[in-house]
Amino acid sequence: MSKRFDLSIIGKTIVPGARVLDLGCGDGAFLRYLRDEKNIRPLGIEFDPNLVALAIANGVPVIQGDLNSHLDFADDRSFDYVVLSRTLQELRRPDELLREIVRVGRRGLVSFINFGHWHCRMQLLLSGKMPKNREIPYEWYNTPNIHFGTILDFRELCDKLAIRIVREIPICAERGERVKFMPNFFAPGCVFEVEKK
Repeated sequence: MSKRFDLSIIGKTIVPGARVLDLGCGDGAFLRYLRDEKNIRPLGIEFDPNLVALAIANGVPVIQGDLNSHLDFADDRSFDYVVLSRTLQELRRPDELLREIVRVGRRGLVSFINFGHWHCRMQLLLSGKMPKNREIPYEWYNTPNIHFGTILDFRELCDKLAIRIVREIPICAERGERVKFMPNFFAPGCVFEVEKK
């Protein structure tokens, strides 16, 4: 299993035998783990052709595709879970993909980096420069992140899109502990379980 705590939480949430779509599945290792441990029926989508080849080598069915497009290949509620881990902030229109997630999946499991975390705020305040840390290891000019949202921003977007938040799990990336107090300030990341209202 991955050392990423968001994937650990997502993996624990998914029930055995589920049909799972992983958007931005990378090399397919997470889907392979879920298939082997929970007997899920996986499908991945990945843009990078090199990662598509690795996913296939991992025995994971994968479609090469762009997440900035609609998920036209999938019928409504054709998956039990749709996973989007740490990719939301890289999309041109995160709102459109969230609509698609709750259309094709009974539940969506979305994790992202919280740019409202105190460390990001302090770096910007004290240095006057864009945040850079273990979660955000890029310079401002080469980052794949184009939308810098917070936990509060995500809640508000879900409300606007008529998406119900089933569960919210703000996490401390270093220890994997749940952040209970002021999560928008103290949690560097968060996992949301969502569904259509």
